[in-house]
Amino acid sequence: MTLAKHFAAYSQWRSELSGGLEAFGNWLSENELSDAQTDLRIARMLEKLREDRLQVAFVAEFSRGKSELINAIFFADYGNRMLPSTAGRTTMCPTELLYDASKPPCIELLPIHTREANASISEYKRFPEEWTVVPLDIASPESMQETLRSVSEVARVSAELAEKLGFASGDKESTMVRMAEDGLVEIPRWRHAIINFPHPLLQQGLVILDTPGLNAIGMEPELTLSLIPNAHAVLFILAADTGVTQSDLAIWNEHIGAPGHRKKGRIVVLNKIDSMWDELKSEEEINAEITRQTNSCAWTLDLPSSQIFPVSAQKALVAKINDDKPLLKRSRLPDLEFALSDELIPDKQEIIHENTDAEFSDIYANMRDLLDSRLAGLREQLEELTELRGKNKGVVQYMMGKVRVEKEEFEAGLQRYYAVRSVFAQLTNKLFGHLGLDALRSLTAATRETMKEATFSKTLSDAMKNFFNVSRVNLTKSDGEISEILTMLEAIYRKFSVEHGLKLGTPVGFSLIRYQKEIARLEHWCDTHLNTAFQLMTQDKGTVTHKFFEEVAIQVRRAFDHANRDAESWLKAVMAPMETQVREHQIQLKRRLESIKRIHQATDTLEDRINELLHVENNLVSQLVSLEKVGKLVQNILGKTSNQRSKRSAA
Repeated sequence: MTLAKHFAAYSQWRSELSGGLEAFGNWLSENELSDAQTDLRIARMLEKLREDRLQVAFVAEFSRGKSELINAIFFADYGNRMLPSTAGRTTMCPTELLYDASKPPCIELLPIHTREANASISEYKRFPEEWTVVPLDIASPESMQETLRSVSEVARVSAELAEKLGFASGDKESTMVRMAEDGLVEIPRWRHAIINFPHPLLQQGLVILDTPGLNAIGMEPELTLSLIPNAHAVLFILAADTGVTQSDLAIWNEHIGAPGHRKKGRIVVLNKIDSMWDELKSEEEINAEITRQTNSCAWTLDLPSSQIFPVSAQKALVAKINDDKPLLKRSRLPDLEFALSDELIPDKQEIIHENTDAEFSDIYANMRDLLDSRLAGLREQLEELTELRGKNKGVVQYMMGKVRVEKEEFEAGLQRYYAVRSVFAQLTNKLFGHLGLDALRSLTAATRETMKEATFSKTLSDAMKNFFNVSRVNLTKSDGEISEILTMLEAIYRKFSVEHGLKLGTPVGFSLIRYQKEIARLEHWCDTHLNTAFQLMTQDKGTVTHKFFEEVAIQVRRAFDHANRDAESWLKAVMAPMETQVREHQIQLKRRLESIKRIHQATDTLEDRINELLHVENNLVSQLVSLEKVGKLVQNILGKTSNQRSKRSAA
């Protein structure tokens, strides 16, 4: 299956899952089983599915054929090159290709001079007036080609301004700009580009990130802090005629293959193998030479050779446009596309499956327990009322007293429940005392003040280290408080299940480990890019301080923000079954007592009440069957992922 077909199948699965969840939510509403918390949980699942994106980053030095590879994989159906990929430096700024239906097709370009403000690209995304917008005429491939060349535009500026904007000039291979005879240098005109284009794959949620060269990557910390590390796949492109150069190795070691970096979805592409197609050599000799170069690159990058894919993007593009199957096979691009589709999409689908399955299973189990509880309570009423047939008023009065005692015992037990609610509230406040954004804001303000007043580099360095130490300690304390909440709820769940027969399973767990790992990753980036002896000696205090807060602290805040939202959702979800079951049990006891009271007052209503309850019982049984049916729909869609995973493991 090609990448396009595999991704289309994934999008179809995602749409089916959304449809199943919507049907489940509608069924709950129609049967008056939903509540505000359940509706919110289903809405969040649907929102995550709608916002789901598959991000693929293309990373390489200049002139490795990166843009041509994107053209060959994604844009060959347009019959020509969409992204500029002529000889030399083409994509001069980081470029995102995506589709946002709320905007017309266009290119949004962020001017290079915005670097002077030291604000991140994500900050500028909040201010559309800062971007230059160029409309895309999608009806004309030629017009689109011309417009897309915007990403190649350069500006001629003085060496001083180039240095100020972060571009070093010189003769090294990794240097991004060269000084001309007149003393001016060429630099990219744009800092970042967003191409909003209704390509079928982009419409389905694919996001392509095209990144230019080592110097550009280093100058945009957001690429190395967020965009590249969070990409589901990173294609690192080398040139077959040069192998792994020093600048290639620098990119690999620093941004992709470094210890602690994510390993799944990292693929190396050895492009331009057509440069080795020598007419004086046999096909076997050519293949042997390609294999030698592949093995050499694998050894240099410390990778298995199976993770390196030799291709010719240029020949593959020509082959696809001309429908030349032998040339396409010789280009070896189908092998790369198969690897992408076979590894990337199932892994992404598995993540969505795990997140949705856990949340849905919990909601479904709660609804099932609620109906089972109602049915059990109703059948208990029926049994009591059936036993009253032919009995005198004294027996009825005895039964009424028995239920009243049971109700009083339960209400006495509720004192424990209210005490648990009180402790739960205290622990929740304690949790957010460490995890909440107020604590992080205080830490950020104190760190900023320390760094502003610092006289020595060591003070700056210690302030940054302390920021991460306190953040890490706060997460660790928060995890401890989450464990304490979970232990307390497990105990009260068991107690109410045993003493009052409530159908309560084990409360769902929660951990902050993913955020602890994210803080560790950000600290490692800070220690290798900012909090180093070289950086502290060569940059003034104000620059270091600004970079720390605009590039690093903002990412830490984002991690804490996500952790807060997840913790809030968990706290609401973990108490919901208990609250529902307690409320339901109270209602059932009240109904039982009222039924017996009515029968005590007028014995001729006994049969009417029994018939009434039998009718309710039939409705509840029907609801349980219907719930199982609508739940099975979602479970079957989720099950497709498990089946695919089993097939992949067997293969």
